[in-house]
Amino acid sequence: MGGKVLGQAAGHMLLVLLILVILFPMMWMISASFKQTGEIFASGLNLVPIKPVLSNYVIAWKKFPLPTWCLNSVVTAGGTVLGQLITSILAAYGFARFSFRGQRVCFMVVLGAMIVPFQVTMIPNYILVANWGLLDTWWAVIVPNLPSAFGIFLLRQYFLALPQELFDAASLDGANTWQTFLRVVVPLSRAPMGALAVYLFLNAWNAYFWPLLVLSEPGAQTLPIGLRSFLDTEIGIEWGQLMAAATLASLPALVAFFTAQKQIISSFVMTGVKG
Repeated sequence: MGGKVLGQAAGHMLLVLLILVILFPMMWMISASFKQTGEIFASGLNLVPIKPVLSNYVIAWKKFPLPTWCLNSVVTAGGTVLGQLITSILAAYGFARFSFRGQRVCFMVVLGAMIVPFQVTMIPNYILVANWGLLDTWWAVIVPNLPSAFGIFLLRQYFLALPQELFDAASLDGANTWQTFLRVVVPLSRAPMGALAVYLFLNAWNAYFWPLLVLSEPGAQTLPIGLRSFLDTEIGIEWGQLMAAATLASLPALVAFFTAQKQIISSFVMTGVKG
């Protein structure tokens, strides 16, 4: 019995250590955002600022167009997630609940798209966006990322696990295909859709390389691209201001994650087959 308790205690200590290792970079970033430059590079790993200052946030907000960058990130990330959720749930429902010629081949193509490197589609997508005149616009980031092969795969697996009795009951009640989809399938899919939305939003919010290619105008750039402006090679890097901007850039992703987490737990509790 004592060995079991010791084993559990060691496991808990290991988990706490891993959590601290994962959280340390974020803790250092937040701490450095309230420090002056000299204190940031002082010896030791003091995470509590000796003389906290807010000037890094004030200067970063006034010196650079952070509100514009934030708006661009919100619109592009939100549009990308919305488009990917709509296309994913419709395609996944079609693959899971309908039989048609070439279904297996089409699904294999979707699975194959999951392993195609971004570098393969980068140039064709750029040429397409340039020919449509979408460079330096929100659509340049959103349109090439509307489909999500991973989202289709994830939701299809969930739809396949739904009991047939749900669809039989909806059919007996006189519901057609669209009514069954909207009134039965979508409400029951809040949990996987919430989890998928968080995953897609984090990817879209942190996207760097593709927005860097298609957004060259400062007023059209997103937050990850705009943060490069703090890396001034002439006067040096203002680490306090950079950490302040990075902290602000991290807040929407954290808020989205914790908000969606509550919805996911709630949907797991409240959805299901009622007998």
